[in-house]
Amino acid sequence: MMNEPKVMVYSALWCAFCRATKDYLDKQGIEFTERDVDKDPSAGLESAQKSGQRGIPVVDIAGDIIVGFDRPRIDAALKAHNLS
Repeated sequence: MMNEPKVMVYSALWCAFCRATKDYLDKQGIEFTERDVDKDPSAGLESAQKSGQRGIPVVDIAGDIIVGFDRPRIDAALKAHNLS
């Protein structure tokens, strides 16, 4: 059985805040899995189910759902899950 990724980013190529989120995680040295909601409709549905809305980016950090590029919340969730 595969382990669920600890950090998942639901995004799209055209989304500037998605790029900013991924760049931020990269600079922090955080490994993440990306799901493109445009290329994979099931990723869009999954993102909407987790977040309760259709906006992106949606960041899932070990079950903590963060909508948008919210650095303080991302940092807090990474720290809470011993990922930073």
